[in-house]
Formats: sequence, C-alpha cells, structure tokens
Amino acid sequence: MAVAEVLDLGRNAIITGLILCAPMLLAGLVVGVVISIILAATQIQEFTLTFIPKILAMALAAFICGPWMLRLLMSYTLQIMEKVAKAGP
Repeated sequence: MAVAEVLDLGRNAIITGLILCAPMLLAGLVVGVVISIILAATQIQEFTLTFIPKILAMALAAFICGPWMLRLLMSYTLQIMEKVAKAGP
C-alpha cells in the first residue's frame, strides 16, 4: 500500500469514529444544556443532577441508533478488507 492510501484509511477511520460517536454525544450535549438551563433558572447549585439524565439520554441514543451504527461500522470494515485484499502482499 502506498503512503497516500494508508493516510486515506487513517482519515476515514477518524471520520467514521466521529460519525459513530455523534448521536450519543449530541444527546448528552442537548440534555446537559437543558438541565443546566433549568438549574440556572431555579438557582439550584447542585450540578451532579445532570449525570443521570445524560447517561439515560446517551443510552437511549445508543439503543435507537445502534443498528445504524453497526451497519456503518460493518461497511467501513468491509471497505478496509477490500482495500487490503486488492493491495496484496
């Protein structure tokens, strides 16, 4: 494999990883912002209240987006295997 192909595989791996993490990270971000706004509006100073809703939102996002994430990961793995097979020893 040429250097450009290896760099392309690495770049695609990083992009795929970011896409796979995005649904859970966005769910945690949205829930965290909403809970923080509620805490600021009610002047509650307990910031540990955000952890359970964030964990539940991220688990729900993983449950809902899990099949899509698995298909994306499988297609990326197949692409890597095809490129490695074409390159040969």
